[in-house]
Amino acid sequence: MERRKFFRNFAVGGSLLLTAPMLFNSCSGDESGGDNNNNNNNNTGGITVDLNSSDYSALKTVGGFAYKDDIIIIRSTDTVYLALSKVCTHSNCTVTYNSTTKDIPCPCHGSKFATTGAVINGPAASPLKVYSVKVNGNTLTIS
Repeated sequence: MERRKFFRNFAVGGSLLLTAPMLFNSCSGDESGGDNNNNNNNNTGGITVDLNSSDYSALKTVGGFAYKDDIIIIRSTDTVYLALSKVCTHSNCTVTYNSTTKDIPCPCHGSKFATTGAVINGPAASPLKVYSVKVNGNTLTIS
């Protein structure tokens, strides 16, 4: 093999070896969210919400919703609160809550989710993560 050909092949091969991990990692997550259902919420002890706080005044009425970290909290009845990921599994946009239709739309591309987290219509393919909510007086504990 000629010296020039050897170095050219060495440079091309080395470049492929260096870029291959980046290429494979960039393709490892898909639009369905991959690990996005974790939402970077590593708080294993739970999150507390003080319903007396003005930040959560929307939760005083049925159909109201508020955000805490990466979670949307919805008051669905007088005694039931729901907590789901606020991050759309399609495009990472922040979802809202429609109390009239009782669904969770994403304003970016039209995905809709049920209050169970299930996808009603896409383009999202993965459900929203659902959290457990415990009510103790005027405090919610989400885990």
